[in-house]
Amino acid sequence: MSAPIRVLIADDQRVVREGLTLVLGLLAGVEVVGTAANGEEAVALAEDLRPDIVLMDLRMPRCDGVEATRQLGTRVPASKVIVLTTYSDDRSVLDALRAGARGYLTKDASGDDIRQALRRVADDQAAIDPAVQHHLVDALTTTPAAPPARFPDGLTAREADVLSLIATGLSNAEIATHLFISEGTVKSHINHLFAKIDARDRAQAVTYAYQHGLAPQPP
Repeated sequence: MSAPIRVLIADDQRVVREGLTLVLGLLAGVEVVGTAANGEEAVALAEDLRPDIVLMDLRMPRCDGVEATRQLGTRVPASKVIVLTTYSDDRSVLDALRAGARGYLTKDASGDDIRQALRRVADDQAAIDPAVQHHLVDALTTTPAAPPARFPDGLTAREADVLSLIATGLSNAEIATHLFISEGTVKSHINHLFAKIDARDRAQAVTYAYQHGLAPQPP
């Protein structure tokens, strides 16, 4: 059997920490290794416990989830972050992705949603709650980022479009529908752009998109 996914929970509300601990404790292949009440404590515990994933609340005192995610990327890069948000249109979600978060869940996510997100992020994939994804797509389609005069690393305009949609968490089929092209064409664009930006997976592509201004910006 594979080792369990080791999870650290960070939330300033005790009832949320205890509730998540209970839910995760019922999931096969998941182990809660600790809980933190603020961002500073989350970073310190992550340095000590080295969890696979940190479930990170966005709104916490002393050090919020965005800043804690940024610090983890430097101090404990092996610990991946899934941010938790109460509201699906929370603008801080975009900031957290820029800081290096790999996934997003709203706090009313089901146990199965959490399990799937943990598994996807543990496998180096992005995991975005559909409710949050909807607002990211809206941000992309209503107020797209102004394209640079030249796309980095030789990306074409269409490859940049595909990369932007990957950053919102869309599947290949959803990207094909959005751009009115075939799924095979989407796969071809993804293969080409991954080679150009030296990305091994979608999670790395998402990080690249935000680092280079090719991801949706908040309205």
